[in-house]
Amino acid sequence: MALQAEEVQSLIRAWIPMAEEIDLRVETIEEGFSRIRIPFDDKNKRPGGSVSGPVLMAAGDTAMYVAILGSMGKVAMAVTSNLNINFMQRPGEEDIIAEGKILKLGKCIAYCEVDIVTSESKELVAHVTGSYALPPN
Repeated sequence: MALQAEEVQSLIRAWIPMAEEIDLRVETIEEGFSRIRIPFDDKNKRPGGSVSGPVLMAAGDTAMYVAILGSMGKVAMAVTSNLNINFMQRPGEEDIIAEGKILKLGKCIAYCEVDIVTSESKELVAHVTGSYALPPN
């Protein structure tokens, strides 16, 4: 049975308490694909008024993890082994949308990429690539 977005959001908030603090929302989960949203909030801003880098990194990392959950089910011990983020431009005061996809799912490792955009203007804010170490079956 496929996982539903609401169920995964509850799991993420239980397993990663920071997700609730930044109000991370799982909008879509499919096999090999995810879409998450972090609503704009003043507490997530850095000096200068843009969404902070750590919040964008959390969005990218979580989008990869949710895409993996969509392919493998409830795997709490899939863990980030590499994360690379390229900040493309400063986001405005809009929600952040992160769309993650699995590039390759192996037995021990998953390779993923994520595009992070602003919700209204759809501007590319950051591009993330990374890998997850997968638990043995």
